Amino acid sequence: MQDIIQKLEAKRQAARSGGGERRVEAQHGKGKLTARERIDVLLDEDSFEEWDMFVEHRCIDFGMEQQSVPGDGVVTGSGTINGRLVFVYSQDFTVFGGSLSASHAQKIIKIMDKAMEVGAPVIGLNDSGGARIQEGVDSLAGYAEIFQRNAMASGVIPQISMIMGPCAGGAVYSPALTDFIFMVKDSSYMFVTGPDVVKTVTHEEVTAEELGGAITHSSKSGVADLAFENDVEALLELRRFMGFLPSSNREKAPSKPSADPADRDEFSLDTLIPDNPNKPYDMQELISKIVDDGEFFEIQPDYAGNILVGLARVDGETVGVVANQPMVLAGCLDIASSIKAARFVRFCDCFNIPLVTLVDVPGFLPGTSQEYNGIIKHGAKLLYAYAEATVPKVTVITRKAYGGAYDVMSSKHLRGDVNYAWPTSEIAVMGPKGAVEIIFRQDIGDTEKIEERTEEYRQKFANPFVAASRGFIDDVIMPHGTRRRVSKALRMLKNKQQQNPWKKHSNLPL
Repeated sequence: MQDIIQKLEAKRQAARSGGGERRVEAQHGKGKLTARERIDVLLDEDSFEEWDMFVEHRCIDFGMEQQSVPGDGVVTGSGTINGRLVFVYSQDFTVFGGSLSASHAQKIIKIMDKAMEVGAPVIGLNDSGGARIQEGVDSLAGYAEIFQRNAMASGVIPQISMIMGPCAGGAVYSPALTDFIFMVKDSSYMFVTGPDVVKTVTHEEVTAEELGGAITHSSKSGVADLAFENDVEALLELRRFMGFLPSSNREKAPSKPSADPADRDEFSLDTLIPDNPNKPYDMQELISKIVDDGEFFEIQPDYAGNILVGLARVDGETVGVVANQPMVLAGCLDIASSIKAARFVRFCDCFNIPLVTLVDVPGFLPGTSQEYNGIIKHGAKLLYAYAEATVPKVTVITRKAYGGAYDVMSSKHLRGDVNYAWPTSEIAVMGPKGAVEIIFRQDIGDTEKIEERTEEYRQKFANPFVAASRGFIDDVIMPHGTRRRVSKALRMLKNKQQQNPWKKHSNLPL
């Protein structure tokens, strides 16, 4: 018996050692934690229950039968974050470069299947050189099995990908199928084809960081949702982020009691909107002043800045916030912002997270670039997302709500539950000046007449009362009471039940 115990302990030690001391030192030398160190930072202390520590690859080609490490380059299991169950896999770059073999894939598949069965999130800590070439099609089959589970789990349990090292080729498509992708600056990258192939095919010279680094994907491509400075910050922020999410689509997000009164008035908001309708203001200020303790976990802050999306709490309950940002492109909707917001709205609807929409939108961004690249189809994604959503939807129009963009931003006509407007809001087909120049184009040379007509249009249409008289706005509220009114509306909608017609699935305008 003693021999068996010693052999077991030796196996455990071999698995915990990963690729050996030299490779661990190399990992640390790059400013990266090891697979197990990452799990220790992410999960509650002593909560991790490891599975398949002794699994090894079964490849006998190219001398692989002589190389075998228990665990085969990925650490898998379950644990808790703030006492709530999660499943996690952490790829170990010190073992075969974290490359994916058939056995490696089976370990990941096992925890994904179990997460679906018990209703708990899956978190992937990715640090891999890609498919293990020595295993050929077996490694490709392993990726496809993971992709299939990503697709089946979508909308059932939250799936989070943390890219903490290389992620290239077919490997990128598993993170792409998950709900959120976070990256670490200067140590992680994602691309379908690397710099060498790019140079050969297109003759472009580009570094891995420029091609697929954290800054590139969080600010240019929109592939990544957030970029963090280092492994520790990334994992600690991920812990905070998970606190906003439910464990599955059958559960509510956890409540977090706050000392911030739900009926608090914020009188500084009465002066937030400038007198000049063309002058911008920071929508971040409004968000921070109406959510609990000013805490707003923003998603994609460096991409499509003309719209803000993220998670916050109101009266202790998680809400998704979508808000036009007048500081960028005057808050116009364009292709990038429409896709960004639509994706977020659909995530919130999947997981029963109420939506708070703050509107100041002068319309869709005009121009040939937008039209040629499909603003009609991409703008429709946001419209579709709001129209399909059955979660509680509370909308506040702060200033401009013009044209089709008024409709798109969670209007009453897209089943908005409670729609408020500030007295400063202007709800119309377009701005007064542009409207008058079209309606009264014959008077364009007469400055006095145009000014008179503009003021007439403003009085008639550029205010919330026409929409309110039709029932499209439920109430015109003072800015200082926004938190109180939003909180009351969400409380009233707490038990909302709404069903869409039966269908196999919808046909979103992709």
